[in-house]
Amino acid sequence: MIYIGIDNGVGSIGIITPNDYFFYQTPIIFGQDYTKTKKNISRIDFNKLLEILLPYEGKEVFVRIERPMINSFRFNASITSARALEAILIVVEMLNMSYQFLDSKAWQKELLPNGVKTSIELKVASFDIGSRLFPKVKELIKKHKDADGMLIAEWVKRFQQGTLTKVYKNP
Repeated sequence: MIYIGIDNGVGSIGIITPNDYFFYQTPIIFGQDYTKTKKNISRIDFNKLLEILLPYEGKEVFVRIERPMINSFRFNASITSARALEAILIVVEMLNMSYQFLDSKAWQKELLPNGVKTSIELKVASFDIGSRLFPKVKELIKKHKDADGMLIAEWVKRFQQGTLTKVYKNP
């Protein structure tokens, strides 16, 4: 079984195979958004995402995608998150991979220390734990500033193997 965790948006991708593990920053391209004011937007680089996931096509793969943040008070971030999700879903479905959505709280509750709450604390804890669990990709994690994709993949592995330590409602 191959476990893939995808931190939606300008996030990361963690892949755990029976013999190895891999960490990628979600491939992003930037372009102009010509609405009322000229600004840059980020989008998933579809072709590079396809290159990352293509080697696992036709294999026993289980993908968990972190549920996108949709918040009316953060409209632009919500739109970016929804656009990213659509691109990820197209690639995953095109490759016939099994997938489900995952709330960030589920994997964070299992893998991060109790009491970690603020976004800064979450990033620090993710980096710290991810670097210890996956030392081979520590420099990539450091560059990205968190290991969310790897930790989601680890959560998927534990969930599928039935080795989670905390009880969850159907995530």
